[in-house]
Amino acid sequence: MTLSAAPFTLAASAEMLYLDRPFTERVSRIAERGFQVEIWDCSTKDIAALTATGATFSSMTGYLEGDLTDPDGIDALLTTARKSLDVAAELDCPRLNLHGTGLDGKGLPVRPVETVTSTMWLTAADTLRRVAALGEEAGRVFTLENLNLAVDHPGTPFARAADTLALVRAVNSPYLRMNLDLYHAQIGEGNLTDLTRQALPYLGEIQVADVPGRCEPGTGEIHYPTLARALHQAGYTGVIALEAWAQNDPDTALDAFHAAFACA
Repeated sequence: MTLSAAPFTLAASAEMLYLDRPFTERVSRIAERGFQVEIWDCSTKDIAALTATGATFSSMTGYLEGDLTDPDGIDALLTTARKSLDVAAELDCPRLNLHGTGLDGKGLPVRPVETVTSTMWLTAADTLRRVAALGEEAGRVFTLENLNLAVDHPGTPFARAADTLALVRAVNSPYLRMNLDLYHAQIGEGNLTDLTRQALPYLGEIQVADVPGRCEPGTGEIHYPTLARALHQAGYTGVIALEAWAQNDPDTALDAFHAAFACA
């Protein structure tokens, strides 16, 4: 199927679609549909096989372990960020994604935090400056993703969109941008149109899924065509990625995603 033109670059997560297929086949299918591809943990992937698919990779997870504030966690994050940059070079992947702390296989923080102190804020900003320096050296961009605390990621520090935006602003580097996940933001904060406008100067990419259920646009309460028009009018031309489960058929989910953002 040939997709009609959209005013944004559209990508989709191979971690959440075509789950009945081997991972490399998922990547190939998304690419065949005309989308760029996003992946998570590179350590579990056959990188040579992924490269051989010919897919264009938009984003991957930019660390394997660690966090932004604990000394040992900082060392682990920086060490694995360097390893991730090596893989990103093989895949020619321009963006590497970060979170406020390492997450386990269920998306829960490895080091949950009840209260984020002022010292933790300062340390996190300093760590992210060091991450941005790694990105600058490699010519790649790290993105800091907001998460939600109520449903998927309780106990994660720096999770709210307001938190990630504040840290990205504080670092103020083109090699550290915000990954604005509108699914997480709707659960945690809402007011998505205003949020996208505030974040616009600092955006590295936008991720989407509907609420509740984390499935494709049109299955929940978010009216994504309205947000698409607002983003287009504001001048955003970057990546929008579907990080969502398919409510039923993955091809239908990709069709709905494309339709929501091609209408801008």
